[in-house]
Amino acid sequence: MTTSIVVDNVSKTFRYQYNRTLKQVLRPDRRKRDAADDRPAPDATFKALDGVSFEVKQGESIGLMGLNGSGKSTLLKLVSGVMLPDEGKVLTRGRISGLIATGAGFHNELTGRDNIYMNAAMLGMTKDEIDSKFDDIAGFADVGRQLDMPVGNYSSGQFARLGFAVAVHVDCDIFIADEVLAVGDRPFKRKCLKRMKQIRESGITMFYVSHSAGSVKKMCDRAIVLDKGRVGFDGDVDEAIRFLHYDGDEEGDDDDVDARDEALASDI
Repeated sequence: MTTSIVVDNVSKTFRYQYNRTLKQVLRPDRRKRDAADDRPAPDATFKALDGVSFEVKQGESIGLMGLNGSGKSTLLKLVSGVMLPDEGKVLTRGRISGLIATGAGFHNELTGRDNIYMNAAMLGMTKDEIDSKFDDIAGFADVGRQLDMPVGNYSSGQFARLGFAVAVHVDCDIFIADEVLAVGDRPFKRKCLKRMKQIRESGITMFYVSHSAGSVKKMCDRAIVLDKGRVGFDGDVDEAIRFLHYDGDEEGDDDDVDARDEALASDI
């Protein structure tokens, strides 16, 4: 089977950025000095990813999981080519599409219509491809007359609709989705899951980031868990969920959330 993604001993380091708040700026000098003692050193760094390695075969559906700050979004940016690793290498085969950040690449002063063309072009679509799929993209986004309004006036949900609609209509070999269900109403989330299931069944490699145990179980046949920038687990989805203790929380609210996730995933 053809290998779609190779991540080989990849590390990514960032430098701490410290900006004083207005309150700190207005403090007496003594308090400023006291606060300065607690801030990171000017050359302080942290590793978002540390020696990460794995391979993905063409057509696999991978659930990328982990707690906040574990390095999931950084890894997706490396796979998509938005960032380059400091150490190691990332190799991918074919065209990549997806939604790494809601509304990424949109220009607030342009209309939804104009942003469809601009965003699709950034994802590698030609003008003829966009023209032929425009009605499908606009129909999937379903933002109504707001399509001809500047996207700066859109709600976060409308941003998500437009961004996802463009991404899922790109002919690609690898599809990436980072917390795509974090924004939007239930009917939109159901539509997204249904479309992602179609992508999965078409043989496209899928990288899906979500905290929703239910949707990961429904959409993915393998899960990679990042733990503080390292691969903590790579294998069966149910075991990955147990590794994260997603199925053993004692708080009732978390159980209710998992139940809703399962119900939503079962709708597709």
